[in-house]
Amino acid sequence: MESFENNNTENNPENLTNTQNHTPENNNVETQSDNINFGMRLDLNELQQSINDVKQEIGNVIVGQHKMIDRLLVAILSNGHVLLEGVPGVAKTITAKLLAKTLSLDFSRIQFTPDLMPSDILGTSVFDMSKSSFDFKKGPIFSNFILIDEINRAPAKTQAALFEVMEERQITIEGSSYKMESPFLVIATQNPIEQEGTYRLPEAQLDRFLFKITIDYPKLEEEIAILQRENALQNKEKLQDVKTILSQANIVKYQALVKQIVIEPQLLEYIAKLVANTRENAFLYLGASPRASIAILNAAKGYAALRGRDFVTPDDIKDSAVPVLQHRVVIAPEREMEGLTGEQIIRQIIDTVEIPR
Repeated sequence: MESFENNNTENNPENLTNTQNHTPENNNVETQSDNINFGMRLDLNELQQSINDVKQEIGNVIVGQHKMIDRLLVAILSNGHVLLEGVPGVAKTITAKLLAKTLSLDFSRIQFTPDLMPSDILGTSVFDMSKSSFDFKKGPIFSNFILIDEINRAPAKTQAALFEVMEERQITIEGSSYKMESPFLVIATQNPIEQEGTYRLPEAQLDRFLFKITIDYPKLEEEIAILQRENALQNKEKLQDVKTILSQANIVKYQALVKQIVIEPQLLEYIAKLVANTRENAFLYLGASPRASIAILNAAKGYAALRGRDFVTPDDIKDSAVPVLQHRVVIAPEREMEGLTGEQIIRQIIDTVEIPR
């Protein structure tokens, strides 16, 4: 940040002399500093209040996991999809359902299984005898908020059915295209431990997710709080008292507002350098694509809005880099055998690349 000390009259005798010699006419002259507007260029008050209300509702049910909740909200503001990864029982599914309940959106849950077919997700044409023609019956993907549970349970053919709809927000069946209604958000869960009956997500599928969020076990005090809340529920449902905060129109408006957040040219260069470093890093077999750069840009703007700012800072970019990049890079086999993870390598890259001043 530039220093303004040299402009102070007490530190600059010349300025002091000029001030004393001002005439009344000169006092009416508007200086350049009078034109500086230090106010916000975008009004984010309503957005921030709504986000805080959503956090409050989620916090009434979910104990801890503040970083995960922030990342989910950033993904919504950035209009991006999320992959939640964690062992069974760490509240992946209930968090997604809880988030969906705070949003006034059409909600679909799809349980992926080995026998699931693409038509079970997208829909199929059914012959209508009364019309002697085929009618397209929409599948559960035609919704605003999609929860895909255990996405790695379905075979590659079914996973590939999501490629177009996640990237282009449309599906093409029998030569006809069907657009998804905005907003269109996918949250998918997967268990990284269990291998039997699962199919590894291909890189092209992983690249469709804005964030990969890894959920760890709760701390001891958090687990005690979980037990206390569960005991206090008695016969009540966990999501029974959750209030709806955001409407469909609100979300679309906030997503458009986030796009207008300012980012300086040197920060765009910083993003490009971070991603380029993944392609040159000796620990990585495959680096991230330009789509990752765009994802960091959008996520950084989402973080800025979440924090009440209409401009992006380096911290917004650094906080976005790990969840954006960790699932888009492939670790070199010898480094993977040493136990290195994508997150560790990305953090090392963040520490290496110089932050713009």
